[in-house]
Amino acid sequence: MRIGLISDTHIPEAQPFLYPQVFEAFRGVDYILHAGDCHDLSVIDQLGAIAPIYVARGNGDDGSGGRPIQPDDPRLRNAWIVELGGKRIGIHHDVPIPDWEGNRLPDALNRIFGTNELDILVYGDTHVEAVDELHGILCVNPGSPNYPRNLNTQHGTIGFLDIDDNGNVEASIWMLTDDGIKPHDMHHWKRPW
Repeated sequence: MRIGLISDTHIPEAQPFLYPQVFEAFRGVDYILHAGDCHDLSVIDQLGAIAPIYVARGNGDDGSGGRPIQPDDPRLRNAWIVELGGKRIGIHHDVPIPDWEGNRLPDALNRIFGTNELDILVYGDTHVEAVDELHGILCVNPGSPNYPRNLNTQHGTIGFLDIDDNGNVEASIWMLTDDGIKPHDMHHWKRPW
């Protein structure tokens, strides 16, 4: 199973449309997980035409910074727990990572999801791509495809989760380029789960 990961698209704030490389990269994925701040439901429509999509509501989707509040939509929730490929995956926008004090993440997961029993957490908000393992949970932030590190609009990052039939998980971050996407060598994680 291949799952596309994306977050912080900020459409139309960052630019009117997502880069076409995003759609090409996600062609053929089984699911898409968007970790919030889409800012316009058209993003959900476009990505949802590729594969089933789950979207976390980000602070920008709720009107922060004077942005329009996104209406209720069954694909847009504060938090999701979905089981895909035999893994419990939590999706939420703003999670305290890195976990400096050593116990913030489990407490936050209990507040957000009512449990900290997750295999994988997909989150966003920072616009900074990351793949970490904390408290036995694979934590993935795909960054932002068009507003990386909160800098000017430019090519950014997306991610993938690959789950094989034996339950092994591989998380990877990919950089958008003029020609498509290329692996981001600094953010790759593979281990039997």
